[in-house]
Amino acid sequence: MSTADLHTATGAYVLHALAPAERAAFERHLAVCDACAQEVRELAATAERLGLAVSAAPPPQLREQVLRQITTVRQEPPRVPTPPRARAWSLRASRLVLAACLAAAAAFGGIAVWQHQSAEDARTQARRAERQAEHRAAELAEVLAAPDARTVTAKLADGARATVVVSKGRDRAAFLASALPDLPTGKVYQLWFDDAGKMRPAGLLTDSGGTNAVLMEGAVDDASGMGVTVEPSGGSPEPTTPPIGLMKFPT
Repeated sequence: MSTADLHTATGAYVLHALAPAERAAFERHLAVCDACAQEVRELAATAERLGLAVSAAPPPQLREQVLRQITTVRQEPPRVPTPPRARAWSLRASRLVLAACLAAAAAFGGIAVWQHQSAEDARTQARRAERQAEHRAAELAEVLAAPDARTVTAKLADGARATVVVSKGRDRAAFLASALPDLPTGKVYQLWFDDAGKMRPAGLLTDSGGTNAVLMEGAVDDASGMGVTVEPSGGSPEPTTPPIGLMKFPT
């Protein structure tokens, strides 16, 4: 290796990318060149910090972007400067290497931060859903156990059986059903309040079949009864199919 090559080999040395003979030559040079020794220490510290960073899978398009950008960067021609100028060139090269490392760290660090934030958001949503489920379960129990609770039971289509429990004092109603047939993918059972012949959405059954016990959404108000229909997944603002069951509220 020439003297100029030795001055520019700090990065390759830190990354263990030199051949054995080149490594031996560089280490002999390192013993007498304080500038290169200092640069090696700085680059080694940077490499260590990057190694401790949180790992994250890069996005699939990152490799293509890097390769595409490389083709637009002009490579400096090789030169053999005097030692002072060689040192200046080495510093510029090292800064470019350091800048590239920092850019990579920022990119991957951003991915790690995004992954952490996404995980935290998912945990927050799960806790919120759990609290909501507990709250609705408590409300359902209160309606079923209300002193003024009144019930009515009827048969639905296909042999299913349903019970409605209404508490006028709490102005809420609960719906219980058993033996509901399973629905095909993309369909859901939807409950409705019957307001003098006009159907008002009252929630969906989360399970497509089997046994269900849910608190109907919204206040009973002046509803005289309720109905059940089969609707597209997500529900509908008004019934789109004939009801599989209609029930009058108990008085």
